[in-house]
Amino acid sequence: MITSYANKGVKDVMQLMQKAKARRERDLFVAEGVKMFLEAPAERIEKVYLSESFVKQTPPACKEKLALLQDVCETVTGVIFERMSGTKTPQGILCLLKQYHYDLHALSAVPDPLLILLEDIQDPGNLGTIFRAGEGAGVSGIVMSSGTVDIYNPKTIRSTMGSVYRMPFMYTPDMGKTIAELKRKKIAVYAAHLQGARVYDTCDYKKASAFLIGNEANGLRDETAKLADKAIKIPMAGQVESLNAAVASSVLLFEAARQRRQSRRGEK
Repeated sequence: MITSYANKGVKDVMQLMQKAKARRERDLFVAEGVKMFLEAPAERIEKVYLSESFVKQTPPACKEKLALLQDVCETVTGVIFERMSGTKTPQGILCLLKQYHYDLHALSAVPDPLLILLEDIQDPGNLGTIFRAGEGAGVSGIVMSSGTVDIYNPKTIRSTMGSVYRMPFMYTPDMGKTIAELKRKKIAVYAAHLQGARVYDTCDYKKASAFLIGNEANGLRDETAKLADKAIKIPMAGQVESLNAAVASSVLLFEAARQRRQSRRGEK
């Protein structure tokens, strides 16, 4: 059992929790909690840390998977685990996983892909919610600008609720070039914009489509919005000016999902 803060494993976890640079250099990230452990692909798990109390009262759902991973499991005292944890009320289990690596081909190499392009999203909770909405709506992949918050930030990982394991994603150093490449692939790009000329539910998203969503505070950069094929808006009632990035993404994605479901029914 690990009982010292000076233990190398403990120090490694704390660095990975706190520093994006450490995560990049080691090509690892931390996922914490029972749900995140159970949904994590076993082949990507490098290490599992368990609190002493968790070992004594292991949830039945975890026992089989922990038995398969026993060679990479370490037990730590409760006090040490609390220091390693990124939550106020730790569940007593966290794991280190290998990072994912996708490219634009992997995200778009499906019939009629549905993508979401994110420019400089800053809030970890928003990004995690977009991942969950994306998975729920059947999105093919998520492309993020280099100014978007780190997907491997522990707060973001938690808020994805496991979708990070299943949703293909990538960062792009140049969103303009990425949009140009999508257009070459015949993928229509729709910019969510307050000044959009079209209401979002009047467009056809049944074919290859991508939604472009901007920063929470400033929206899309003008130069980025101009690259889209069409600018669309979500009409607001009352005195509401706009929705946050995660909610706006969800509205657009599930409209596309609705149209595609309806289209499939019509084909039968």
